[in-house]
Formats: sequence, structure tokens, C-alpha cells
Amino acid sequence: MPDDTRLSLRLAHLYPTLMNLYGDRGNIFALRRRCALRGIDLEVDEIGVGDAWDPASTDLVFIGGGQDREQRRVYQDLLTRTAALQDFRDDDGVILAVCGGYQLFGRSYRDIDGEVLEGVGVFDMRSVHPGKTFDRCVGNVVAIWEGETLVGFENHGGRTYLNEGAVPLGDVISGFGNNGGDGGEGCRVRNAFGTYLHGALLPKNPHFADRLIQLALERRYGEGGLATLDDAWEARAHAEALHVGLHQR
Repeated sequence: MPDDTRLSLRLAHLYPTLMNLYGDRGNIFALRRRCALRGIDLEVDEIGVGDAWDPASTDLVFIGGGQDREQRRVYQDLLTRTAALQDFRDDDGVILAVCGGYQLFGRSYRDIDGEVLEGVGVFDMRSVHPGKTFDRCVGNVVAIWEGETLVGFENHGGRTYLNEGAVPLGDVISGFGNNGGDGGEGCRVRNAFGTYLHGALLPKNPHFADRLIQLALERRYGEGGLATLDDAWEARAHAEALHVGLHQR
């Protein structure tokens, strides 16, 4: 990686005011901080309903969670970005979609009232809310991802089912995950990651945050080596969330 030029990445934050449940904006703070400590500029473009977005200048895309009301408010606008988002995924653009955003990045989502919202199809999956008489999937989650643990908090009524051949992000060892039945949490395709983990996810999982940064650097510059950071506080937050997740009743 060149050492005579300051590195920079650009992130598109989709619908930051509407899709920001359970502190999801903290994921942006974590990425910005971890980049800054390494001398990497992270520019964030906040993309609202009707705003222009240039995928060619974007390295990372983030969308957070929202309740069904907020999902209905953004999904028509999101559909106009379907081709751009799928092309961005296929060009190895880095995507992180959380909870409600994760559901809308699938093929479809049937909400609590039975209305079916078409998704943008970044992930080959469908999500279904089973109805008002069913309990929500709520609690702390621990999942195994690439031999390490991911920790977070989930609170979702919808159940997500991956289509044949789709790959989960991780394997649940505590919590519900996608649907509370098949043991999978989230979904990954190429450099696109979807998950139900809130809380926010990245401050408590610095290894996952670094993977997103590394992949974006590799795509932009051809190399993604990252300097090691002092993650004592992040490691403590991860360990405490791991303890709670493994010992919850």
C-alpha cells in the first residue's frame, strides 16, 4: 500500500434518520474512529429519501434497523436503487445491513400486517413476520464467525429464511438469529454482510469492523493491511457482552 498518500474511503449511510434503531449509528462512529487511528480518512455521505448516490465513488454502504413504519417509508425509494446496490455488491463493494435494513436487502419482507414489501435482493433470502400473536426474538446473541465470536443484541419480529445456496454470516450458539430454528445468523454474499445484531455491532466487535475496513481498502487500493490497535476497551466490551450472552436465561 502506498505510504506517500493519505488513504481515504467513502461510506454511504442510507436513511440515517429513519433507520437508526438501538444505536445503529454507533457502527459509523466505530468505523470512523478505527480508520482515523490508522490515518485513514472516512468520508460519510448521508443518503436520505430522494437523495442522489454515486456508487462509483463509494467504498462502503451501511443501512441500520427500523420498525415496520420506517421500513414502509424508505422501501419505495430503496427499490429505485436496486440495480445500483446489486451492481455494487457484484463489484465487491462492502455492505453492512442491520435488522430492518437487512430484511429490506433480501428478496421480500412480509410485515406484521401481512403487507409484502419487495426487497432489493442483495441477499437471497425472504423475511416473514408470523403475526401479532407470536413473540418477538429478543435478547443477546453470540455467534461464531470465521472461528471468532460475534456479540450483539437482537429485537425482531420477522423471521428470515435463506434460500438454498445462501450462506449465513455466522452460527448461533446463544440467541435466536435469523429465525430461531435453523441456527444461522445473518447472511453473507461476496463483501455484503447482513445481520440482526444491534447494540451497536461494531464497537463490541472490533475484529469485524476491521474486516470491513480491510475489504474496502483491498478493493480501492489493492491491499488491505491494517496496523494493530490497542483494543483493550473494545475487548472488554466484547468479553462482557459475550459473558451476558452465554449466561442469559
